Amino acid sequence: MKLIPTGIENFKELIDKDYYYVDKTNLIVNIINEKVVLYTRPRRFGKTLNMSMLYYFFSIKEKKNSYLFNHLNISKNIDALKHQNKYPTIFISLKDMKVPSMENQLLNFSSIIARLLDQFEDILDYDIFNDREKTLLNKYHMGIASKNELAESLLNISICLEKYYHQKVIILIDEYDVPLQSAYQNNYYDEMVDFLRSVFSSALKTNDALEKGIMTGCLRISKESIFTGLNNFTSYSILNNIGNEYFGFNENEVKQLLEDYQLSSYMNEVKEWYDGYLFGNTEIYNPWSTLMYVKNKIQDQSFKPVSFWANTSGNDLVVNYIQNGSDELHEEFEQLIQGKSLEKYIKPELTYREMDNINNIYSFLLLTGYLR
Repeated sequence: MKLIPTGIENFKELIDKDYYYVDKTNLIVNIINEKVVLYTRPRRFGKTLNMSMLYYFFSIKEKKNSYLFNHLNISKNIDALKHQNKYPTIFISLKDMKVPSMENQLLNFSSIIARLLDQFEDILDYDIFNDREKTLLNKYHMGIASKNELAESLLNISICLEKYYHQKVIILIDEYDVPLQSAYQNNYYDEMVDFLRSVFSSALKTNDALEKGIMTGCLRISKESIFTGLNNFTSYSILNNIGNEYFGFNENEVKQLLEDYQLSSYMNEVKEWYDGYLFGNTEIYNPWSTLMYVKNKIQDQSFKPVSFWANTSGNDLVVNYIQNGSDELHEEFEQLIQGKSLEKYIKPELTYREMDNINNIYSFLLLTGYLR
């Protein structure tokens, strides 16, 4: 019987150690048909695992790991396989950029870029690069680049990778909006917006070395903020009807999961506790909670369902709404707790500075998974 993969975010580890995998590799087909795309989903809905999967599929440095996709859905798609392990691929995550000052955030980002170049050390002394490119690569690798140099780091590195591999570059950016939340909470939001706007614009818009760019996060921060000037991309949130089968579990996948572990008789219990998300027109189960339930149920048949998802990461903004919100907000939350309904306008694009508007709060709670 396969192990249940709770907390496994590395695709290679998951496959190599024979964990249970709900096959999401057809996401690759969607990606092939995009140029720059952003997928926003609540936390713990498989974003990082999917990005890891995309890295192992596309990366030219992972040819030795092509076997990971044997017998998975994508292995049946001949056209998609033409893209396997063909591209120099940059994969970074901003999930740990949570520190309370802009200075330390820049140090964090500098470390992310340095570790990225650890994977491409063979290009650092390549003779085809001009002196400026060699200097920048070494600054990035040594962690001594200036703020302005860091703002163009993904652009400059991708240009060098294209020169070295003679192939355009795929850029994967996971949890792009984490540093924005930290900046909002610690009063350096405008500075962080300016920095990330430069990073994303240079890497994903004015970059002739770019093959594709893929980003994930919880929120689609509005064009007036972080995506100013970045108009060549598509965004898919839980309000759209495209790509919803690739994040979270649909009902058929949950039924198969329970059947595989001889737990089919508990389907109604799982549905009552962990169903309820509606992504576009698709009914979605919380994958983290569903897997945790199965893991516990295997070990103890008397196990009763609990809320697993609520405490899986920081809830500072929600706590702030509860503790410091207006009387009106408290009254509305009380109505929801009592099972009553509220009618609110949902704004699909936000800036963090709009969070103080009581109506925008509901958009935040829906898009991040607190309302279902």
